[in-house]
Amino acid sequence: MSPGAAGHGQDEGSGTPLPSTPLLPVEAVPARYPGRWASAIVCLVLVALLARAFVESPHIQWPAVAEYLTAEAVLNGLWLTIVLTFAAQAIGIVGGIILATMTISPNPVLKSVAGAYIWLFRGTPALIQIIFWFNIGLIFPDIFLGIPWTDIGIKVETNVVITPLIAAVIALGLNEAAYMSEIVRAGIISIDRGQSEAAAAIGLTHGQSMRYVILPQAVRTIIPPTGNELIGMLKNTSLVSVISAQELLTSVQQIYAMNFLTIELLIVASIWYLVMTTFATVAQGYLERFFDRGARRPARAGIAPLLRALFGRTGRRMGGGAHQ
Repeated sequence: MSPGAAGHGQDEGSGTPLPSTPLLPVEAVPARYPGRWASAIVCLVLVALLARAFVESPHIQWPAVAEYLTAEAVLNGLWLTIVLTFAAQAIGIVGGIILATMTISPNPVLKSVAGAYIWLFRGTPALIQIIFWFNIGLIFPDIFLGIPWTDIGIKVETNVVITPLIAAVIALGLNEAAYMSEIVRAGIISIDRGQSEAAAAIGLTHGQSMRYVILPQAVRTIIPPTGNELIGMLKNTSLVSVISAQELLTSVQQIYAMNFLTIELLIVASIWYLVMTTFATVAQGYLERFFDRGARRPARAGIAPLLRALFGRTGRRMGGGAHQ
């Protein structure tokens, strides 16, 4: 046995057990990270200085911010923003699922049509699409609903049907469908091919296999990016201000065009956008855990899920280097 070793052993020559020696105490020294502390302090100081300069600026009338935060015109715009977001996102999700199933379909015509749609709507800016749908009456002045190649039906002016709100919902929804199709497709192809083969083995058609086997499993993968798309949609609704849809940004623009409190009204709009995106982020976190139940340990009750939903996992201590 080598000198200095601790614990029981045997003499190499005679095989006689040697007396046990006490284990030497080990003095653990925690790792130090002075660079982390220094960078954190510098960052906090800069943020504090910026916040102070912003709050104490004599050019911002904070009482006006508080006054217009709950103004009727602003709340009406806020409500229209929420309606517009959920309507467009619903169209995007349904359209995305249809396009994704067409993309992976064995039918080459369906696959080609879906590919052309995604190419067209992802390749052009959403702003152009909004303006295009708002002016669709220039191409089709009337909308005819009836039997084709006959005069039996109803004809209405396009501009009567396609209002700014309808144009915004159609444009944002169809644009979102192109992006959602790629998200759904990625979720579908993440499922092992054996699942499709097993579904086919028990006699399910391609559509039944997608509906009963593949899509329920793919939801777990689809939910996180869909939440991000919803948050993005909340902000993209501000694009419809170009066609004067009375959403949140348009509402504040109309107010500051009269009272010239531009920064104050933009702060009001920013506060409401932050509130909406925060609620959407928290809801996304709970929805992810709902569909992920059984695959992970149950989440603890309390404020921890909220903090994780807002800021993600921050389990490492700054100076200790160990998980909390």
